[in-house]
Amino acid sequence: MDIDLVYLWVNGNDPNWLAKHNAYTGKNNKNSTVNCKGRYADNDELKYSLRSIEMYAPWIHRIFIVTDNQTPVWLDSSNPKIKIIDHKDIMPETCLPCFNSALIEHFLYKIPGLSEHFLYANDDMFINKPVNPSIFFDKEGLPIIRLIHSRLRDFFLNFKEKFLKIPLKYYVKTIQNSAKLVEREFGVYYVGKPHHNIDAYLKSNYEHVAKMFEKEISETLNNHIRCPNDIQRILYTYAALAEKQGHEVYVSQKTSFRFHIQNRKHYAKLKKYNPILFCMNDSEYANDSDRKRVTEFLNERFPNKSQFEK
Repeated sequence: MDIDLVYLWVNGNDPNWLAKHNAYTGKNNKNSTVNCKGRYADNDELKYSLRSIEMYAPWIHRIFIVTDNQTPVWLDSSNPKIKIIDHKDIMPETCLPCFNSALIEHFLYKIPGLSEHFLYANDDMFINKPVNPSIFFDKEGLPIIRLIHSRLRDFFLNFKEKFLKIPLKYYVKTIQNSAKLVEREFGVYYVGKPHHNIDAYLKSNYEHVAKMFEKEISETLNNHIRCPNDIQRILYTYAALAEKQGHEVYVSQKTSFRFHIQNRKHYAKLKKYNPILFCMNDSEYANDSDRKRVTEFLNERFPNKSQFEK
């Protein structure tokens, strides 16, 4: 089977993009969860992620980079294996401009030429060792769905919100939004958390679920930045499980490791666990020194240029 790879990418350091972003969103809450520098900062992660793909998953068929009228300066866009997809190519005009990845992700199945089997990644996600397609799809072509085991998640979240009066973070709310929609439709509530790493999908199933919840998704089309009523893409995972269109697997830190770049101890943990997949997650808690350290680490970890670079 052909297996494509889709990335979301933004260069938040681009003056033209910054002007558009600031004109639309203003500069308020610059270090908030939804509008922090870490949400859009470009530390060249995509370049190194592509190097990891060439090193460890050369069987990837085509690579699509979904972005907002931008192209990485280092990218060899003449390479036939890679293609830039602009937001306007797949999203309704009412969504634009869009600075909300949760909204963009609902339209991935509309990418022209996307294969039935595809992987989806943010630009800060990496493969750490040689893999074959069976890591992502079974012999019948159904996706391997990776989650973090979290049976008591909602119990603790409810306690935190109702008794400790600590408001839930945006990300948590959007996962709950998706879980409740799937529960309403299928009568089952999934508690496994996203592992925040490369995921596998069927395009036909993705489109099917998007149409199933078209009304609910349409109510978020004007969420140009992240909003509490966003529907997280875990919707497609939970629905696939409910319809027996995927195989649920719970991850450990040896298979999927989420690296918080402000935590220096995570460098040692990454070396210790040596996972199959890892994500170097930027956030409102990180600063420019943390980001500089990331680039230095990635350049050491993936030193050789890929065919996708000029």
